[in-house]
Amino acid sequence: MPVPSLLAAFAHPDDESLSAGGVLARHAAAGARTAVVTATWGAGTPRAGELAEALRILGAGSPRMLGFADARVPRSAPGCPRFCDAPLDEAVRGLVAHIREFRPDIMVTHDAYGGLPGHPDHVHTHRVTVLAAQAAGLEQLYPDTGTPWRPRALYLATHPRSAVPALRDVIGARKARFSVPDEHVTATVDVGPWMEQKIAAVLAHRSEVERGALPGVIAGLSPDERKRFFATEWYIRHVPVAAVPPQTELTA
Repeated sequence: MPVPSLLAAFAHPDDESLSAGGVLARHAAAGARTAVVTATWGAGTPRAGELAEALRILGAGSPRMLGFADARVPRSAPGCPRFCDAPLDEAVRGLVAHIREFRPDIMVTHDAYGGLPGHPDHVHTHRVTVLAAQAAGLEQLYPDTGTPWRPRALYLATHPRSAVPALRDVIGARKARFSVPDEHVTATVDVGPWMEQKIAAVLAHRSEVERGALPGVIAGLSPDERKRFFATEWYIRHVPVAAVPPQTELTA
């Protein structure tokens, strides 16, 4: 049985490696098609080059960039609007085009909180991806972006509350803010066998290592600490409205 193809949609260069690097490497190693769409930073910027190297390590092809500016870094896409300020329809259209071109079986993105730190670009990427995953399958929406295609499943990268105390020791109390009840997690993935690729992809984001962001923190950990904190990835399967059982629908 073929391994499902996987398209990830994340806000910034490095989010793909931190949030889903293990799953991306795992699917690629099994022979699946994998790719990543990044909402912010422009082609030709240093971080776009770092993203290309990270995706090469993960086996996820070449960067696919929507080209909006990071909410906190205007120079990330000179002359382009901040992702959170751009018309919603424009952002959804851009992602729909990638979905219809790549035709993934599965998609992965941020959870509704935008992960542990709740960055506004992460939250907005969640909104845009949920809308685009549905819109891509509707033939009367964005007809100029290709043949309709609807992924079979959308998974949200998340963190269960039980994992937060240990993670807080690594990333700091102020940043470990958002998590979900453990019972909300529908997929717990052991990515230990792909840790070498995942960590190498994280460290490929050299500018984030140098400025002391999370990749920089990870660079300072021992191999055992890296495995302890980052060898598991957690996901919530997003259930679209169309999949809700009839008995749970409102009655007239």
